[in-house]
Amino acid sequence: MTDQDARKRIAVIGAGSWGTALAVSAARNRHEVRLWAREAEVALGIERTRRNPYYLSEFDLPENIIATASLEEALAGADFVLVVVPSHAVREMAGRMRDYLGPGALIVGATKGVENGTLMRMSEVIEDVFGEQLRPRFVALSGPSFAREVAKGDPTAIVAASLDRESSEMVQRDLSSNVLRIYTNDDVVGVELGGAVKNVVAIASGVVRGLGFGTNSVAAIVTRGLAEITRFAMAQGARAETMSGLAGLGDLVLTCTGDLSRNRYVGIELGRGRKLDDILSEMREVAEGVKTTRAIYELGRRLNIDMPITESTYALIYEGKPALEAAGELMGRPLKHE
Repeated sequence: MTDQDARKRIAVIGAGSWGTALAVSAARNRHEVRLWAREAEVALGIERTRRNPYYLSEFDLPENIIATASLEEALAGADFVLVVVPSHAVREMAGRMRDYLGPGALIVGATKGVENGTLMRMSEVIEDVFGEQLRPRFVALSGPSFAREVAKGDPTAIVAASLDRESSEMVQRDLSSNVLRIYTNDDVVGVELGGAVKNVVAIASGVVRGLGFGTNSVAAIVTRGLAEITRFAMAQGARAETMSGLAGLGDLVLTCTGDLSRNRYVGIELGRGRKLDDILSEMREVAEGVKTTRAIYELGRRLNIDMPITESTYALIYEGKPALEAAGELMGRPLKHE
């Protein structure tokens, strides 16, 4: 195979921090990258200055990234399509993509969340829009990965999960590099739910920090959070070993402890007594855990799963419960065997 044969045309749908970082990573592998931005000024700014004006603006973008606000241009002839929009926008975006996507394109979902209302995972949303025939051509990309560190080139390990082994191996082969290691997995349910629920737990871990509690408290939230995620995911067919891997424990630890975590930041500010609307109004990017908390809470109740961290986070965000009271409920739960 020649070097030219190995190159792919990759569309990245969403020019926020994570989309920009994935575009940079793919461009380092010398693929032809089309980066779609919802705002025309973002695409124009990238083409003029080779920098994203709003997200990761400190990084120069490689010349083989073409930015566009035209979805048709972005998707034309694409081998891979990386969907990197907020979870609440995935259904609308999939509907728009349907008119332009070639029949052989592989969809890579890089969004972590569960859709409110339908309570569907992102793979289910995309399958619902495109139809059953697309299902084997979907790969979920997840794992511990702050966008800024990926763009910088810090070594990172993530997971590509698909029901179709050839598809996940294609993503692994074409997107891995000397600084981005991609492992394959066929547990799509576990990989997607690990990436979604960890954002809820990250808000809770931020709350205890915002209240002034120390790392003992954070460690307790992370540990019990992993148990909660595992119960929740396994009830829907996930495997326990997935939850102890990169898409489970790895992503959970990163998001609950890392200073770049938007969900942890929201929790910290809530713990300090600030109103959610005020916190979110200052953030340009989405903290997925806020919307996902409602979906996970409702799904947990539907499945009758014990999810104390999710329930306390839901009460804090959507029922106005004071942060100290929500945290106190967690520590005041009945004593039992671990």
